[in-house]
Amino acid sequence: MSANKLIVFVKNPQAGKVKTRLAKDIGNSEALNIYGLLVKYTKDLVKKLPVKKEVSYSDEIITDDEWENELFSKSKQEGEGLGARMKNAFRTGLEDQKFEKVILIGSDCAELTPEILEEAFMVLNKTDVVIGPALDGGYYLIGMSKFIPALFDGINWSTSQVLDQTIQRIRDNKVSFKKLSMLSDVDELEDWERVKSKLKKS
Repeated sequence: MSANKLIVFVKNPQAGKVKTRLAKDIGNSEALNIYGLLVKYTKDLVKKLPVKKEVSYSDEIITDDEWENELFSKSKQEGEGLGARMKNAFRTGLEDQKFEKVILIGSDCAELTPEILEEAFMVLNKTDVVIGPALDGGYYLIGMSKFIPALFDGINWSTSQVLDQTIQRIRDNKVSFKKLSMLSDVDELEDWERVKSKLKKS
């Protein structure tokens, strides 16, 4: 078994609960359709990576969806709030399952590539933390080679402060880290306009 693990956080697909900022401009139904395209892009992106792959659902595990059971283990996100859920995912991967490197991504970034994911795992050969900064002030990827729970405490999630606050936690805990290329998540209409031709071809 690979010593590396990739976790993909997804939301259960339900109109009105995914891509809510985008839905304000295009409606809940179309936002749900776009979320489906983003999920498909993410799945196709990661499925061939030679690592242990897990898809983690926000509300309930779906056994008969597009995430093939033979390629992906499946779990439910545990904890109150995003920070607790991410912390628990890393604790399980690094401490309970004893993986050497764990990386977590969402399903919102249509600019992510296999090469960037491979780079992230390589970075963790020499650093404790790798982080992929997003244009909106958050991040599209975070990875660890040792469990550092403090990175998820006291963060103002879903704000432009997430990245800066996380890097401050990294520095406070005196751990090594590296940032990857800056990419954009699809949260607003302008984000979607930039990547929609790419997604609709995939």
